Amino acid sequence: MVRRLLISAPLLLLVASKTLAFAPPTFTINHRFIDSSSTHLGAMSPLDQELESWAESAGYGKIDKAVPAGSSGWASFRKVTVTNPPTDVDGKPVSFFVKSSSRSAEEMFHGEALGLQAMYECSSGAGGDDSSLRIPKVYHYGDFSGNNKGSLIIMEYLNLAGRSDDRALGKAMAKMHLAPPTKEAGNPDKAFGFPVDNTIGGTPQPNPWTKPNSGTKEWIEFFSEHRIGHQLNLAGDSYCSNLWNNDIAPRLHLLFEDLSGEKEIKPSLLHGDLWSGNIGSADGKPSIF
Repeated sequence: MVRRLLISAPLLLLVASKTLAFAPPTFTINHRFIDSSSTHLGAMSPLDQELESWAESAGYGKIDKAVPAGSSGWASFRKVTVTNPPTDVDGKPVSFFVKSSSRSAEEMFHGEALGLQAMYECSSGAGGDDSSLRIPKVYHYGDFSGNNKGSLIIMEYLNLAGRSDDRALGKAMAKMHLAPPTKEAGNPDKAFGFPVDNTIGGTPQPNPWTKPNSGTKEWIEFFSEHRIGHQLNLAGDSYCSNLWNNDIAPRLHLLFEDLSGEKEIKPSLLHGDLWSGNIGSADGKPSIF
């Protein structure tokens, strides 16, 4: 039996992380739409040019419609359809959910893309079934080309609805937690950490990789140094830091003495910020975002 230790701390990580997925469902809606048949590339906005260029290079034809779907303080959202769409795991034509920002992709969308890709691979992926979470597939992200400033991420559009059956949600979450770390999920070396650093709210969170094929010993070191120890350093409280470094951290391994061999702690992908506000359903399946 392999026991997997699940540590929750906001951002999507193979140890702990904050989820970066769809924006909250409170949008400012603009009902205009763009029809590519009547729009010339030269007259398009930088975002429209990027979408047209991407759709053509991906083999999806042209942009059919791009309907604004709200905004936040840092990004704008669109629902986009194309003339030659790919199909989803159920064989249905895919529409796209597009987020765009005036800031760089590295700053705004890199972590989100990797997080969604990891959840997709560890839950539904290409072989999803009724016991899987419904996670949007990421198709593209990057900076605008040429001299245009801005970036975007293009993912599968999900028709989100209210919370699904809790039993189905629990089974689907367990399936994601038990998924083995893989290259496709962003963890080819079976280590603790994540490909990028992230934040807990506005607080930086370091996510360096431990050594390949990590187990209980490496998890204790990661948790001690890069979770609790890091937070105490940021707090600047010498009493708490000394208490942790001198009395608690050196004894932490005593709590996990039985977790070796078949019970070794193994890396497990977590959502990290799971609460009622970011649980829903899509196409009859539980979804987290």
